Amino acid sequence: MTQPGRPFIIHVTADHPDTVQPNKTPVIQRLAGLVESDFRQKVLSLNRRSPPKSSWAWPRLSLEAASENDALDALVYTAPPAGIHHRRLLVRLGEVLAERIAKGPRPDLLVGHKLTVEGFAVARAASLLGVPYALSVQGNTDQRILQMRPDLHRFLRPIFHEANHVFPFTPWALRALEDRLGKRAGGTTLLPCPMARDTMIAPKTGGAQLVSAFHLRHADLKNLPAMARALRSVREGGTDAELAIIGGGTTGEVAAAHSHGAEGMTFEGALPNDAIAARFNAARGFILPSRRESFGLVFIEALFAGLPIAFPRGAAVDGYFADCPFALPVDARDDAAIARSMRELHDDEDRLKQALAEWQGSEAAQRFTRPAIGAALRRGLMDAAGMAGTA
Repeated sequence: MTQPGRPFIIHVTADHPDTVQPNKTPVIQRLAGLVESDFRQKVLSLNRRSPPKSSWAWPRLSLEAASENDALDALVYTAPPAGIHHRRLLVRLGEVLAERIAKGPRPDLLVGHKLTVEGFAVARAASLLGVPYALSVQGNTDQRILQMRPDLHRFLRPIFHEANHVFPFTPWALRALEDRLGKRAGGTTLLPCPMARDTMIAPKTGGAQLVSAFHLRHADLKNLPAMARALRSVREGGTDAELAIIGGGTTGEVAAAHSHGAEGMTFEGALPNDAIAARFNAARGFILPSRRESFGLVFIEALFAGLPIAFPRGAAVDGYFADCPFALPVDARDDAAIARSMRELHDDEDRLKQALAEWQGSEAAQRFTRPAIGAALRRGLMDAAGMAGTA
């Protein structure tokens, strides 16, 4: 039950489960849930639909509601794929959203969950409504659009700097943005993605295999072929390593994944969420040198389950674990580097797990728990709404 005295926040995001796409990532949903006792909140959940190709030369934006309630509106807007008229249509979306928001209670703050997409719409809506806005920064999409569309930098620069608060999910994502758009002077809070549960399991030595985990439809993105080549190299060098792949898929996806297999690699299929931590704890190390990864919550889940990790350098959780021997950054483009990380996870299990056990009891580990993430988000949102003194 909402309380009228609490600040009212409207989240604008394409990354929230709704009636149009119920299987979207739950990260934004979890973040909003962590502060539900502090704020009145509503989510405008965006879904893009492509118009007829005949209109792509100069498409007009339309917006319709697929479902509406006090907490969440599932909205469908029309825009071509591949970034055609990207900025123009998103600015227009902001104007339409402002008209929609103005019909209801006045928000204290708008939050756009990606600079390079929702940021255009939220900045425009906030300007029309005369309210402040904040942004979250998600590494993969934001970096891809910034790289592909340098013509948009001059428009994104003021949106980035004029936001009352920015919430980068990772240190590397913030660095990459500031390299292109300039260093921010305003409020900024690093905000790890929250897990469904914060259960910590102590490391246990004697693991039989290395493990990786992903849905098999993403096998190429998660770099399965490179992991197979690296495993062959490790075994040819005399290290009897094994790698178990956890994750399901369609019959075709399973067959395609198996075609990249190697001696010592097994496919275990999907596991229920409540069984993954125990499976991780029984393993030797976790490796996932993804070619792209915004945050990679599975890396934190592995650490909390007592498993040292190898993660892609310059992506995922890079920047959170400097000088932590149990977290190995690896160049995802370098098979030899992937092989070295496999060998280290396999051969140095005792040393890595001892260091991980010490980290699990530290304040550094607590920053990835739901209470710590919720407290950081609460402070940042209060600051963004001009209410920092009441946080």
